[in-house]
Amino acid sequence: MSIKQATVSAPVNIACIKYWGKRNESLILPTNSSLSITLSQDHLCSTTTSRTCAEYEENLLWLNGKEVKIDNDKRLSTCLQAMRKQRERYETKYPNEPKVSQWKVHICSENNFPTAAGLASSASGFAALAYSLASLYDLPLSDPADVSELSLNARQGSGSACRSLFGGFVEWQMGRDDLHGSDSRAVQVADHAFWPEIHALICIVSDDKKGTSSTAGMQRTVETSALFQYRIQHVEEKLEDIKQAILKKDFDTFAKITMRDSNQFHAVALDTDPPIFYLNDVSRAIIAVVTEYNRVSSAAGGKCKAAYTFDAGPNAVIYAPAENMQEIIGMIIQYFPQPEPFKDPFLNDVIEGSLVPGFNSAVAKRHKVGAVKGLIHTCVGDGPRVLGDEHALFDANGKPKPKSK
Repeated sequence: MSIKQATVSAPVNIACIKYWGKRNESLILPTNSSLSITLSQDHLCSTTTSRTCAEYEENLLWLNGKEVKIDNDKRLSTCLQAMRKQRERYETKYPNEPKVSQWKVHICSENNFPTAAGLASSASGFAALAYSLASLYDLPLSDPADVSELSLNARQGSGSACRSLFGGFVEWQMGRDDLHGSDSRAVQVADHAFWPEIHALICIVSDDKKGTSSTAGMQRTVETSALFQYRIQHVEEKLEDIKQAILKKDFDTFAKITMRDSNQFHAVALDTDPPIFYLNDVSRAIIAVVTEYNRVSSAAGGKCKAAYTFDAGPNAVIYAPAENMQEIIGMIIQYFPQPEPFKDPFLNDVIEGSLVPGFNSAVAKRHKVGAVKGLIHTCVGDGPRVLGDEHALFDANGKPKPKSK
């Protein structure tokens, strides 16, 4: 029995300029371009094994142990069909290659972080799916242009997934081809080695599934929000400004644009009818703490030292230069005590709660243990990684392995 398989891990990305709203639902074409930072897979990733065999009778996916029939899921089947078409073109060009494009596939995927909790699990998941299928089908991936081409397919599974196909700082260009979406793709602004000092602290406020999904939320926003119309007219200017800030390694400008865009995104959500509430009291307290931290720096003649951003959920991501992270983690622990001592993976030491001199402690109340359920300190990272068979999620008999701890 002839079997082919490929295993890939793909990273999470967190947007600084948000994607919110589609101008074409079926092709997943956004109403504005967006920009994100790819986070290290050493801390956050989706791993996917794609396996194909002539004897398989149906297309199946196991996601975190749960079986899904791919043909019954529109996003999964659209992504798979797009990848098969690319393989068919490859087989036409190389007629001696096996016709694996006609074979059914079995796919196993797992995340090492909460699914559907505002941590962009669909982005890393569909990026891993697309990249593993491209590897399975022997499609070209060595050139950035090849990966950008692949992003067209990943986008049709989950819009933000196209940005997880690159490391570093990534733009999803909205494109102008409304008929086919041929130019709505991801491009790398700078790789992860360009500005490695950028770190991120993820504050897990909730690992529950969102009350309003991103897909449903953005559709309501497009239909009902007047503020949204203002946003799409001005967001491209912010995008160009933040790209220049990245290329100049200007964190102060980067931070201000990132926080303003996050605020505007959630203002647009509130302007939706009926309003969408992704932030909660803990989220707003984190905003107050970061704002006061930057005020203390400004009062001393300095610049922004941290930038908060929130996707479609209550979890905070705080971007900052690595040198500021110990202070930031200390502040967060001071206001949001952790159930266990937090041992920082970069300092290899436990960080205690503390405030910097001059900090106004009254900006937020001290919350109970568990208000922030966990902290993840990570950094800017690389794009998808092709892994060896020892990392495959299927066993030798083609059965999904138990989920790794």
